[in-house]
Amino acid sequence: MLNDKTILVTGGTGSFGKCFTKYVLTHYNPKKIIIYSRDEFKQFMMQNEFKDLNTKNQLRFFIGDVRDKERLQRALEGVDYVVHAAALKQVPACEYNPGEAIKTNIHGAQNVIDACLDAGTVRKVVALSTDKAVNPVNLYGGTKLVSDKLFIAANAYAGSKDICFSIVRYGNVAGSRGSVIPFFHNILKNGGTELPITDYRMTRFWISLTQGVELVIKALEESIGGETFISKIPSFKITDLAEAMCPGCEKPEVGIREGEKLHEIMVTTEDSMTTYEYDKHYIVYPQMVWSKSRMPKPTGKKVPDGFSYSSGNNTEWLTVEEIRERLKDIELEK
Repeated sequence: MLNDKTILVTGGTGSFGKCFTKYVLTHYNPKKIIIYSRDEFKQFMMQNEFKDLNTKNQLRFFIGDVRDKERLQRALEGVDYVVHAAALKQVPACEYNPGEAIKTNIHGAQNVIDACLDAGTVRKVVALSTDKAVNPVNLYGGTKLVSDKLFIAANAYAGSKDICFSIVRYGNVAGSRGSVIPFFHNILKNGGTELPITDYRMTRFWISLTQGVELVIKALEESIGGETFISKIPSFKITDLAEAMCPGCEKPEVGIREGEKLHEIMVTTEDSMTTYEYDKHYIVYPQMVWSKSRMPKPTGKKVPDGFSYSSGNNTEWLTVEEIRERLKDIELEK
């Protein structure tokens, strides 16, 4: 479906944007992929990195900020699909700079929505969410919750336009900047002999960037409007990750950090009323009905009332040896 289409990726120089671009150029033949971001140096680096894949001159680089609605409108001319990945993501930075987080994550989201509605050519918009938007305990999660609600509600304003908005939600990608794997790796690289654990009960989901990209592609292919797509992925214990990276080492418990959760939560019990299970993913369908003709029709299996999906109550778990094997494929972000 992406062949001969023009796709715009906000925040396109980030880890997701680069993986998405590589995946699409490898598996499809798009007309153009527009990388929309505000850092000219990252764009320069990405241009060089993708020289061998960009033999048909399919990549375009637009310097712009999602806070700038007029620039978004210019960039969206002739665009068929939009993937919204731009956000301020670091929890401490958002806590210390709440106004800036709101400008990018909330006002920026509304700008993307308005610009897509006005463009006239955009058919599907997929916005990236996070587990932190579910029952948020920090400002970053709060802003992403609002962003999710804005994108879902945007379907109510589509009117007669042939456009729909949906969400893809996943947690920290294995090996991503600021996550636990590079944190442990740096300790060991610098000669450390123990790995601190914030809480021995802590769990996380394991998802790769490629899995995240594939879920976005599925959303682009199948979304009708208002769905939240969530991958079925295994969980692991942080203590098992430490054991896999440094067998037999000391693992002192140092206490949970501000704004941190014990488990990554993807589906709450409140969401269970409109959540359906599929072979490799869940979909949380919208509760609000804005148009009968636009409401997606579930084809999966309804989850039981009271169901929830978190890294702590998952049915699939990675062993220490399985974690060790997966670590071999991790490329740490620089």
